[in-house]
Amino acid sequence: MHYHSTNNPAHRVDLKEAILRSLPPDNGLYMPDVLPVLGEEFWENWRDLSFQELGFAVANAFFHEDVSADALRDIVDGTVAFDAPLVTLGPGDHVLELFHGPTLAFKDFGARFMARLMAWLTRDDDRELTVLVATSGDTGGAVASAFHHVPNTRVIILYPQGKVSGLQEKQLTALGGNITALEIQGSFDDCQALVKSAFLDRELSERLNLTSANSINLARLVPQSFYYLHAARQLPVGVDPTFVIPSGNFGNLTAGLLAMQLGLRVEQFVAATNRNDVVPEFLRSGQYSPRPSVQTISNAMDVGAPSNFVRMQALFGGSWEKMKTRISGMAFSDDQTRAAIRTVKALRDYEIDPHGAVGWLAAQQWRAAHPTSATITLETAHPAKFLDVMEAELGANCVEIPERLAILANQDKVATLLSADSAVFREWLQGLIAL
Repeated sequence: MHYHSTNNPAHRVDLKEAILRSLPPDNGLYMPDVLPVLGEEFWENWRDLSFQELGFAVANAFFHEDVSADALRDIVDGTVAFDAPLVTLGPGDHVLELFHGPTLAFKDFGARFMARLMAWLTRDDDRELTVLVATSGDTGGAVASAFHHVPNTRVIILYPQGKVSGLQEKQLTALGGNITALEIQGSFDDCQALVKSAFLDRELSERLNLTSANSINLARLVPQSFYYLHAARQLPVGVDPTFVIPSGNFGNLTAGLLAMQLGLRVEQFVAATNRNDVVPEFLRSGQYSPRPSVQTISNAMDVGAPSNFVRMQALFGGSWEKMKTRISGMAFSDDQTRAAIRTVKALRDYEIDPHGAVGWLAAQQWRAAHPTSATITLETAHPAKFLDVMEAELGANCVEIPERLAILANQDKVATLLSADSAVFREWLQGLIAL
């Protein structure tokens, strides 16, 4: 299979180039030349398959021309080593828990798959691989965990100063070894722009053998499609889900669209955002107007220029009319989010994190207008990662902190402070070449 740039379909590369170089030189994003569809035989039996078997079928549909079945099965089995259970809060009101991985966030699926796929693609390459990743909270921790102590690999994580939770920051900064954290004086959008600037410097990118672990990398999105199928088959036969997705950079929603492209029956997608409502505004008006992000309590969604928007456009052939029929957009304030955390606990005895709370609000709004719908809200992170918010709303000790998160509390933070200046960042990267 070949992959083309969303900015220039004539620019085509193979899988290894698309995954390891991550970003085309024209600043587009890579998409498969042909979007696969799973056949009737698969859909006749998909509900009886294990989570791992579902994942293999999806990954094989995308990568079978380039990765052997045995290797791909090992990659998937190593990725899907934990469940994503569907929890029912009320009639038609479901939550998909995606936080049962090592870093307690949905990003574990994509990061673990990508680390294993990259290791297979570079199995005969002695060069050190440099993984660059910008994070608004959970991506960095998942990538750090997935690549920690991986031979011949170093990871550089950029995160916005003062805009991630305390325990999220420890996941980025306390591992050491081959993991380096850069604390950027700016927003997530600034971090993302710095990463892209490094890739667009082709000489620097080649010399450092750069690759990205953000959702600009297609290897992040395909494994996130796994759990859409896994969630849907947990509903009764004949019920098509409405997926409600707390959204920031829109990689998770794009993965859902890929699952639909494979043949999964979906009633609707709902993009749930905080005050950073660029995509809901586009869906209302047809005008896409990226802007600087604003800080909220659902920090992983604080994105003002979502990179995967161009992939969403590509999947709908650039048609606003088609996109708005399949995706609805809703946005909520911090006050509404805080109230939702309290309401879910009071009515359902369930602790929902600030991102899931935004999704739950959107699910209630959707079902109010579509009472027969079955909504599945993606609960993207464990509430213990946002203790300050949870305890402010529900009281002290309201959330049990998993041991793998609790042990980080007393670890030392190790990070380098940098300005959000691309020249300064590239100079810092140049210093790695002499090491």
